[in-house]
Amino acid sequence: MANQDLKQILEQDGEERFDYFLSQAQEERELWILVNADNRFLKIESKDDGVAYLPVWPSAEFALEYAQGSDDLQPKSISLPEFYRKWVPGLTRDGLEVGVFPGADGTLWITDPAELEQDLQDDGFNL
Repeated sequence: MANQDLKQILEQDGEERFDYFLSQAQEERELWILVNADNRFLKIESKDDGVAYLPVWPSAEFALEYAQGSDDLQPKSISLPEFYRKWVPGLTRDGLEVGVFPGADGTLWITDPAELEQDLQDDGFNL
């Protein structure tokens, strides 16, 4: 993806990025997270409201852009079937939300894992 395209998408508002995420995840049949050298996924807790979430991106390029300045984080792909089967129940059990596609302005769409699964299925990707 060209640098200019990446920048334009990152500057969209949270709802536009959410829609972009859904279309890309459905098309590529995967989503991306960041993991450290120990293969532990990035989890963020909002200091304002105490919500803990797993940030996800539609491609490795966007995840890498977010991780700039951190030597320890690398993008990792999760197939949608694996996300549905393993991650949705695990995140739900651990009380974690999903932060969909953080943008340049720091905003993102936070949703329940099961709701994201439903949104992805409504958008056309079922097992």
